[in-house]
Amino acid sequence: MKVAILMGSASDKDKMKGAAKALSMFGIEYEARVLSAHRVPELLEKELLRMEAEGAECVIAGAGLAAHLPGVVASKTVLPVIGVPLNAALSGLDALFSIVQMPKNIPVAAVAIDSSFNAGILAVEILAVKYPELKKKLVEYRKSLKRELEENNSPLILEG
Repeated sequence: MKVAILMGSASDKDKMKGAAKALSMFGIEYEARVLSAHRVPELLEKELLRMEAEGAECVIAGAGLAAHLPGVVASKTVLPVIGVPLNAALSGLDALFSIVQMPKNIPVAAVAIDSSFNAGILAVEILAVKYPELKKKLVEYRKSLKRELEENNSPLILEG
């Protein structure tokens, strides 16, 4: 199991760490790269083909502003692509719209603005369809979330 984590700029690293954290929690190998759809399109295509040949099964692509990276990646592979809109301007709405408004036939999944952790969890869910041991870990993770909420669900006092 392997996931490619791509971002359009080195300044996106901190916002994309959540994806790596989520994947690591489940023991999923990943490779993270800075590859711009605008500045190095040839390198992006070359590296994407290499990662796919080396076993990548899903791509998480984070981008801000026009956020073309997830769509360009989706146009170059049949692997599932999860877009992470990043808040670089316009509160991230420009990136969100760019990712979710992909034309018919070349879809990109999308998570909330700056939600790379959720992108990592979505990648786990995608891979769990193929890997039963991963599905078991995911079920246990969900149970732990439920237990945590139940344990911390004491009455609240809301005073202003």
